[in-house]
Amino acid sequence: MKSVLRWCVVPMLAASLSAQTAAPAKPKKAKVAATTVSAADVQELKNALAAQQRQIEQLKQQLAQHEQSWQQTSQAAQQAQQQLQQAQAAAADAQQKAAAAATAADAQKDSVSKLSSDMADVKTTLTNTAVNTQEEQKRMSALEGLVGRFRFNGDIRVRGETFVQDKTQDRNRARIRVRFGFDGKLNEDFTGGIYLATGTLGDPTSTNTTLTNFFDKHTIGLDRGFIAYHPAAYKWLTVTGGKFAYTWQRTSVTFDPDLNPEGFTEKFSFDTHLGPVKNVTGQLIQLLFNESGGGQDSYALGGQLSATLRYKRWTGTPSFLSLKWNRPDSILQASAFAVQATTTGSSSVTTPVPSIPTPGEGPGCGKALNAPAFAPCVFAPNGMTNATFVDAKGNLHFHSGFNYADFILNNTFNTGIPRLPVNLLLEFEQNLDAFDHPLDSTGALATNLGSQNKEYGFDFSVGQTKNKNDVQLGYAWLRQEQDSVIASFNESDQRAPTNILQNRIYALWKLRPNTVASFTYWRGRTLNTNLENAVKASGVKTGQTEPNLNRLQFDLIYSF
Repeated sequence: MKSVLRWCVVPMLAASLSAQTAAPAKPKKAKVAATTVSAADVQELKNALAAQQRQIEQLKQQLAQHEQSWQQTSQAAQQAQQQLQQAQAAAADAQQKAAAAATAADAQKDSVSKLSSDMADVKTTLTNTAVNTQEEQKRMSALEGLVGRFRFNGDIRVRGETFVQDKTQDRNRARIRVRFGFDGKLNEDFTGGIYLATGTLGDPTSTNTTLTNFFDKHTIGLDRGFIAYHPAAYKWLTVTGGKFAYTWQRTSVTFDPDLNPEGFTEKFSFDTHLGPVKNVTGQLIQLLFNESGGGQDSYALGGQLSATLRYKRWTGTPSFLSLKWNRPDSILQASAFAVQATTTGSSSVTTPVPSIPTPGEGPGCGKALNAPAFAPCVFAPNGMTNATFVDAKGNLHFHSGFNYADFILNNTFNTGIPRLPVNLLLEFEQNLDAFDHPLDSTGALATNLGSQNKEYGFDFSVGQTKNKNDVQLGYAWLRQEQDSVIASFNESDQRAPTNILQNRIYALWKLRPNTVASFTYWRGRTLNTNLENAVKASGVKTGQTEPNLNRLQFDLIYSF
């Protein structure tokens, strides 16, 4: 642009100067005027030059502005070129991404199709699972409802035991007892239960098992299994069948606490509001103790009447039991399995067989006068102390029949101290079918020995074992004659089943809500050593007074 201006301005100036030089000279008179004109022209020329100079400056400014605009335009063009290149690169990248997206879309389409198929399968599976789950929940609900109706319980007892008697070797042994089971409501009208317990199969009067036999495993058997009918419409009625806990009031005089009878009972219980009489109960009892496939069965039939009396701080429970035993002689002719015989053989005079050990773990044949040493033999886990005799055919029989008449009066006195109630139990029992004159030690009738068919005793205690740190102390005494009860089923821890004078001192302390420590001291002796089958310590002769057998038991019982 500067070159163009030069080419325009310089020729104009040169032309103006040439015109002034070429003008003809005028006369001197005109010199002043010419000078004046020339000055005006010069002035005009200056003005023109100034104007041109201003134009040049304007042109320079315009040129600078054009150069600046051109630079901006160039920069914009460069930026546009760069943006175009970036856009082309982005377009290429976008095209690649679009191609990849299309490929991914195709793959995703396939995945969606597969997923739809899988979802259909899952939906079907979930539907089936939901149905199965509902069925399972129904079964679980039914099982929970069934389990919720039952009560699990049991106990473990560890015992240390010592026997001390004059002129007899002391004996020490350790024993355990384990019991476990459940009972509960089967439906609105029926309850039932199953219980297992340790103990030898041939001894129903004890669930103890001695720690011996070289660490062998110990036997566990069915201790109880029963169903009871207690209709909601007739709450006063309960019918029980099977092998069950006692439903009637009794003591160990007639039945050992560990023995669970078998058969049926029908109980009728009515609450009353007749002054001090709060309840009246009647029961029918049918006990089945031997079924014979080829002969007559053995059973016991009876019943009990009882009541609950309450007057101020006294609560009394009187009861009367009558129980008739039919064909009890089967007890004296039990099988080897029943007695869990440890030996077998024959004492026959014509064909004797020597004693051969067998794997039975029970007490084996009970000892009695003229009783066989091999099965069939006497079933008496704790010894046979009843009077027996042998008939002309050589068969063993009880001298007496057995028909129990048992009267019990259980009294509880509220002392005003909740943890220290006073308990007093009085009992009188008589065998109504016993002969007046039992046999002596030779098996002959002894008319001078008097009646041997009664038992009487008492049990006095203070305290209870309901809550933690409760303590109970007690003393019991009884005099039980030879044929008062069947010797095979009553208390197993006393000196002998019958024909005894027995003392018992006991103390219990509840260490924890489910743990009890106890001590029991049994001190007793045979009542009359003149009688047949009387138990006598070693060295004691017939007619002599037997020294007392002292039996000490230390127990720790955990219940659950």
